[in-house]
Amino acid sequence: MTSEAETTGRILGTEIEFGISVPGAPLISSIVTSTQVIRAYDEPEVSPVANARWDYDSESPMRDARGFDLSEARPTSLMDPSEFGITNRVLRNGARFYVDHAHPEYSSPEVTSPRDAVLWDKAGERIMHQAGVDSAATEGNETVRLYKNNVDGKGASYGTHENYLVRRDVDFDVIAENIAPHFVTRQVFTGSGRVGIGQFGERAGFQLSQRADYIEVFSGLETTLRRGIINTRDEPHADDDKWRRLHVIIGDANLAELATFLKIGTTSLVLNAIEGGIRFDDLQALDPPQAVQTISHDISLAREIHLADGRSMTALAQQREILRRVTEFCRDHTVPEWSADVLAEWSDILDRLAEDPMGCADCLDWPAKLALLDGLRTRDGLEWDSPKLAALDIQYSDIDPDRGLYNRLAARGRIRRLLTDEEIEAAALTPPTDTRAWLRGQAISRLGEHVFAAGWDQLTIVDSDGEPRYVEMPDPYAGNKKEVDDREHLLSIDGPSRLVAGIS
Repeated sequence: MTSEAETTGRILGTEIEFGISVPGAPLISSIVTSTQVIRAYDEPEVSPVANARWDYDSESPMRDARGFDLSEARPTSLMDPSEFGITNRVLRNGARFYVDHAHPEYSSPEVTSPRDAVLWDKAGERIMHQAGVDSAATEGNETVRLYKNNVDGKGASYGTHENYLVRRDVDFDVIAENIAPHFVTRQVFTGSGRVGIGQFGERAGFQLSQRADYIEVFSGLETTLRRGIINTRDEPHADDDKWRRLHVIIGDANLAELATFLKIGTTSLVLNAIEGGIRFDDLQALDPPQAVQTISHDISLAREIHLADGRSMTALAQQREILRRVTEFCRDHTVPEWSADVLAEWSDILDRLAEDPMGCADCLDWPAKLALLDGLRTRDGLEWDSPKLAALDIQYSDIDPDRGLYNRLAARGRIRRLLTDEEIEAAALTPPTDTRAWLRGQAISRLGEHVFAAGWDQLTIVDSDGEPRYVEMPDPYAGNKKEVDDREHLLSIDGPSRLVAGIS
């Protein structure tokens, strides 16, 4: 692992597809409304004509970590980027803001700590909400509702993805086999809660996770069908001799800040341990996809899962064992400074869940949502198949500060916050300072329409003579604020036709 990753932290990020609907018009095309939302966002202090296109040159979503590439055989997107005009934008905070599979999506800029991952993830909620407001104010557009969830209640699921840069020299199969037990069991604290059991909600009830019923295989390249616990996409968006990107599709969209912090922080530390030679594959479930659903359907957290080696353990017991091994690893190795906070929060939440899961209604999504649902059930004498409960489930994830139930809980101090509103507002307009997101975001802010295209690892700038100038960013730790301050020509309109951030 590079020294940056050991001492600062691995490169992290989230991608959130938001649910979208038009009140009173359920049949209107979500591709059209999503495009309207993205186009309408009036980003402060960025000229409307300064919208750089997204650079697809280094995209390879059909390259598989198992050693093959389906790019020639399979389409990669349902969307033609030019069909509805601008469907991709690069924001001044370094994020990508676009339409993906008929949903508006926010991909956060690269960060190096779980707290920063939470911060720029929450900034995405603010940006998406404001984009919805701006869209409604645009003549001809409908008023839309936007939700940070993963299911539409009609059998479809849309993704919340996490990204972790991992070492290329560690075999992918080793990573997959050893991270899987964590992915199967972490839903006890990362689940966002869902009314209904089964992909179509065939059975009445409540479960921990929104994604669990849509996980069908152990591993696979697909993200929209036959979804795997392990996604095998091999698209590092960085120097692929050094890194691969673990693209995680099993997670839920969390609103609770502690849930996102734990989701990102624990996974990053488990990956540190795996890269350091620690193994977790003895905790593999006998049938991992089935175990994902079994754990999700058990809100008591008491059910034991059969492991491949013949033992049986609860998800909490497996999490305790994973925590024990990670704690020992962190004690004996160089790890990022924030590791101690993650370990402390991880240990505390497992203790609290063991004592009484509903005692975590003040900090995790699924108990918070279940407490609201139980209150309504008791008050109105409702069964789990009541449409009122399904409506409350959706309303929890409404990102409108005045309408969303999570936001109302947070405003009343009934759910723990890690961030301030002022920090989130600032992150919506400012990139992280310690990754290449700084260079990308500053280019958008300072060079305006001279930025012809931007991607995760390259900028294309049009110089004073109208010629393209390329700034390559294969090292995600380079292009940070310090480097940009020291090398002002990285952000100049004129200069070398090809420049690599990170190489002086």
